[in-house]
Amino acid sequence: MEEQASSARTALKYGILTSVAVIVYTTILYVSGLSLNKWLPMLAYVILIIGIILAMKEFRDNNKGFMGYGEGLGLGSLMSGVLGFIASMFSMFYVKFIDTTITAQILDKARADMEAQGLDDAQIDHYMELSQKFSSPGIMFAGGVFVYILAGFIFSLIIAAVLRREKPVFE
Repeated sequence: MEEQASSARTALKYGILTSVAVIVYTTILYVSGLSLNKWLPMLAYVILIIGIILAMKEFRDNNKGFMGYGEGLGLGSLMSGVLGFIASMFSMFYVKFIDTTITAQILDKARADMEAQGLDDAQIDHYMELSQKFSSPGIMFAGGVFVYILAGFIFSLIIAAVLRREKPVFE
């Protein structure tokens, strides 16, 4: 019996490698003060996409050039889960121990954005109260993991459809 490439091993490998890249990128954003920019943090999803593509290509190459759609979807989703867990752990560590003011900066920017939109003080206070409730470490961690898994699943739906190569039925 032939040994097949392990999607779990590939997902773990690329989940760790991609999380290192995302951590380096987000640290650069935090240190340079650009983390409050509206669009630059979204580039972490480009890193996620690149990681998914590389993981699927390696898995396909190690599997004699074949990868089913379901295998690719599972691989990308699992890799995104690993990435989400590690990146969220790092974010919690960063916010709790390295730069404890980042949460306050985010809330201040949110308040300024709401004032610029013309919301009255009662509405702003209500939204700020909700924001503070959702900025607890546990909720932020769970939200970060969930967002990475969801984004990875959606990206994997597309990437797996493009990179799949089914084994011939009679081979």
